[in-house]
Amino acid sequence: MSFITLKNINKSFNGEPVLKDINLTIEEGSTLGILGRSGSGKSVLINMLRGTKEYAPDSGQVLFDLAICENKKCLHVEPASKAGGKCPECGAELQAKQIDFWNAGRLEKAAIRRRISIMLQRNFALYDEQTVIDNVLNAMGDEGRYEEENIYNAIDLLEMVQMSHRVTHVARDLSGGEKQRVVLARQLAKNPMLLLADEPTGTLDPQTAEKLHQTLIEGVKDEGISMVITSHWPEVMNHLADDAIWLDNGEIIEHGAPDTIVENFLKTVPKAEQVEKIEHTEEIIKVQDIKKHYYSIERGVVKAVDGVSLTINQGEIYGIVGLSGSGKTTLTKMMIGLTEPSAGELVIRLGDDWIDMKKPGPLNRGRVTPYLGLLHQEYSLYPHRDVLGNLTDAISLNLPAEFAKIKAAHILETVGFEKDKSMSMLTKWPDELSGGERHRVALAQVLIKEPNIVVLDEPTGTMDPVTRIIVTNSILKARDELDQTFVIISHDMDFVLDVCDKASLMRGGKLLSTGTPEEIVAELTGEEKADMIKDH
Repeated sequence: MSFITLKNINKSFNGEPVLKDINLTIEEGSTLGILGRSGSGKSVLINMLRGTKEYAPDSGQVLFDLAICENKKCLHVEPASKAGGKCPECGAELQAKQIDFWNAGRLEKAAIRRRISIMLQRNFALYDEQTVIDNVLNAMGDEGRYEEENIYNAIDLLEMVQMSHRVTHVARDLSGGEKQRVVLARQLAKNPMLLLADEPTGTLDPQTAEKLHQTLIEGVKDEGISMVITSHWPEVMNHLADDAIWLDNGEIIEHGAPDTIVENFLKTVPKAEQVEKIEHTEEIIKVQDIKKHYYSIERGVVKAVDGVSLTINQGEIYGIVGLSGSGKTTLTKMMIGLTEPSAGELVIRLGDDWIDMKKPGPLNRGRVTPYLGLLHQEYSLYPHRDVLGNLTDAISLNLPAEFAKIKAAHILETVGFEKDKSMSMLTKWPDELSGGERHRVALAQVLIKEPNIVVLDEPTGTMDPVTRIIVTNSILKARDELDQTFVIISHDMDFVLDVCDKASLMRGGKLLSTGTPEEIVAELTGEEKADMIKDH
């Protein structure tokens, strides 16, 4: 049975088309997969289905086939198959009706939006100061929030997303993968008839991603909830989607079975550049028995990092790998002075001097921090500045106007934008960019200040395969041309094998092994390889 029909949809931003003549039908209870490169229009289409005001189509229709409550004070909506039944809210009859979403009345449109949930890429959307279970209960609404039934439902949802062991933890203390699973529990707590998932597993390690995939199957597909999902992971399309489209430059260039679409899309993915491995011997970061312990009343002592020692050399691309929650992000935050160590030694070389990163002040840690660059896993751009502003004024990079444009355009080329497009990108606003484009601009924001050491937290998380290869090559180019040192936090061993000279494996706050990426892979068990290597 038809659920959503898109007819002749067109959408432009500032005169530039981003969706062109989209015609598509989504069946009730099915999952549509959307595949495409960064900037192809995937996120625009997702936000249009959500009803986000800025993404209203310029022309065309988004039609919902629904069963809507005849009680005008209720207007609860269900999928069309429920027509003739009783409204679960007020008991009145549900009547079949097709609604033109973007031309509907305010109340009807609001009723549809209440039944749509969304997971946005890299947007964890949690209340940081609240516990995990409070975050889920808040999604159920204010009325009867703490009633026994709601509490049990919240616990069931957290068990489904494998987060029942974190029920009383404060959200800010969770890892990125854990936050993403709580976000899914929150969205399911809203009892949606449609779930929109924009790269929901892009920042997760393969093991955690597989858990989330299984949850999406059990909690969404098996429950008959319709879903639209974008992803650059072929296995996501093959495991979750019933139907798939390939978007390119805003057009559907192929529509069909997910395995066929994935196969044809992957034929367009370039190969990573093969570079000769160079041994780097001049030390720049030294870490000795570093620890970071937290204490809370509920949890006692939490050993986020527990006695880690390592050395990183000038010009190396060094990977710190491990599954979600292993301690790798906390370790790198201590390296760049964002988090104070509980114990141990951590020094960074600046010129001929070794700087103690535990000591604050302009003569100590403050001397090094201007030469450190960090791309957070939860990065963000300044929404009220265009791309040029984000790459200059917003980060206090004061340059003559014309030189600023040239330098900004050049750095955009470095992160994979085509030469003839990089100059026009400078006048775009962040909300006009796709998720992958924003990611690359955020990486450019780090590289444009020419730091000595660059820390990248899951740098390929939400990137399609083509963009991923472009960024891989960009990192290699930046290291060779600028003599930069890269510390890369990742759960993606395929990426680490492509780009890193050396890697350390972390688990449970401890460093288990250090060596070449190939040596790290050789030490993994068969099960671990399956979790961390997508192509295994």
